[in-house]
Amino acid sequence: MIHAGQANPPSPAGDAAAPPLGYALAHLHNIYILAESAHGLVLVDAHAAHERITYERLKTQYEAGTVVRQPLLLPLRVELSEAEAESVERERALLESLGLEIDRTGPASATLRAVPALLNDGDTAALIRDVLREIDVFGHSDAVQNKIRALLAKMACHASVRARRRLTVEEMNALLREMERTEFSGQCNHGRPTWVELGHRDLDRFFLRGQ
Repeated sequence: MIHAGQANPPSPAGDAAAPPLGYALAHLHNIYILAESAHGLVLVDAHAAHERITYERLKTQYEAGTVVRQPLLLPLRVELSEAEAESVERERALLESLGLEIDRTGPASATLRAVPALLNDGDTAALIRDVLREIDVFGHSDAVQNKIRALLAKMACHASVRARRRLTVEEMNALLREMERTEFSGQCNHGRPTWVELGHRDLDRFFLRGQ
C-alpha cells in the first residue's frame, strides 16, 4: 500500500531503533529525497517539506508574539513603488510583529534592517516586496490579521530549500528528523503531500516477485 502525506507515519516494524521516515540514500534530480525505511522506500519533496516546517515554526513564534529577528549585517535598501513605500510607513507595527524591521527612507524606497531569523537565508528584497504585495491585496491591518496564516505561509516559501539545490546526506537526514517532529508535516502549505512511502509489497509487485 502507498501511504501519502501522513502527518504521523507508522512506526517501523521489526526495527524499533529506525526513525519513521528512515535514512536518506540520495537526492533525486536535486528535488526528491529517497530514504530507506523499515517498510520500504520513502520519497520526500524537499522544498515542500521544508516550507511546511518553516511555516509551522514561524506561526508558533508569531502566535506567541516572539518572532525572532536576525539583524542584517548591512541594512538593505529596497526600491519600491510609492504605494508600497506608503504601506511600509502605514503598517509598521504589523511588519514588526512579523519580524521585519523596515523604515521608509524615500518616496519609493525603504531600508530593511532585520528579518525573521527563520527566513535569513532567503532573498530578503523579494521577501519584503512579496509581503507588501500581499498586504496590499488583503487591505489594512485589521483585514490582514484575518489572513495572517496565508501571509506567514507566503513568507515561509522564501526560506525553503530551493528545488534543484543539491542537499548533502546530513542535510537530508536533518530534514527528515524535523519532519517527524513537526505537526502536519505530511502536507505542504498548499495541501499537497510532502512524502509518499512504497512498502515492500509495492516494490515486490513492480518486479512480480512471489508470482
